[in-house]
Amino acid sequence: MPIREEKNITRRQFVSRSALLTGGISLGLNSAAGSLAAEPETAFSAYQQRRRADLWGLLGELPWQHEPAPPKLVSREEHDQYTLERLVLDLNGMEPVPALLLIPRKLKRPAPGLLFIHWHAGMYDLGKEQLLKGTSVQPAYAPVLAEMGVVTLAIDSWCFGERQHDTNGHRGEEDAFKLALWRGQVLWGMMLFDEFRALSYLASRPEVDPQRLGATGMSMGATKTWWLAALDPRVKMAIDICCLTDYDSLIAAHNLSGHSISYFVPSLLKQFDTAAINELIVPRPHLSVNGRKDPLTPPAGVEKVRDHLLPLYRQYGREQDCRIELFDCAHEETPEMRSLVTGWMRRYLSQADSADRPKT
Repeated sequence: MPIREEKNITRRQFVSRSALLTGGISLGLNSAAGSLAAEPETAFSAYQQRRRADLWGLLGELPWQHEPAPPKLVSREEHDQYTLERLVLDLNGMEPVPALLLIPRKLKRPAPGLLFIHWHAGMYDLGKEQLLKGTSVQPAYAPVLAEMGVVTLAIDSWCFGERQHDTNGHRGEEDAFKLALWRGQVLWGMMLFDEFRALSYLASRPEVDPQRLGATGMSMGATKTWWLAALDPRVKMAIDICCLTDYDSLIAAHNLSGHSISYFVPSLLKQFDTAAINELIVPRPHLSVNGRKDPLTPPAGVEKVRDHLLPLYRQYGREQDCRIELFDCAHEETPEMRSLVTGWMRRYLSQADSADRPKT
């Protein structure tokens, strides 16, 4: 069931309540992981819940009080492997959110659900269509996910796709960032809020098993994936491609300019680094694939995050449920990466049974 927010609830109260409803206060384990003493398990889960609330608190004033209206079906397209619904979702009460819902023909109900989060790359006109079209450095995922029987949702983020309100996309994004600050908002927070609400819609679909929800994306979509998984325990599997960025390493590499303005959250470094955000995903399955030659992900920073997370997975879950890899490439998804990604999707999402799924 999607989470319904009461109209007069504060952000911190909502986060605490949502953590309770989605299992955020109970760590849980995969069945093969053995048992832990109750006290450390509860302490770590409670720590994650507090830090999750802190992370939400950095994301500005978000429209928690808005009650989403029912979605609008724009069209339904029949393809060889799937049916594609074009939708308009009411997620934030400020502007409508165009979306794609891919429903495989090979569907076994209840089916796993996946949030596909599009990238940036200055391609403001692409948005959610990346799911269908792919890019020069990442082949389309639509046929792969249809073959796996995964119901997949993709939305246009603020400033992208059908939500690009300025023909100059870069200017439009900067204007949106500045206006959000004036309003007490954070553009990155508004982007993640939409993904959070989109996940609620995906979980509510009659085709979908709400206990088998995943998220994936490349570049900006990768960063949003690990942020969303950290913020929302409903994400049972996270796969980020080419953007696990340790902030200190990025600063040392003098490449803040490599990331768009929407990437930056006021006062973030006073409370969190990349590893501290990602530890909120433990013990849920987390795959991260990155390029050793990618200036957006300095290798030392990727290794720093990996070295922080693996001991936590060993202690609170299963070490094999966390894999953070560097490949000899730049900002691209190689065939080797694609093979690893699809293997994880099959293992943890499309073919996962009750014994394999994490119970966070």
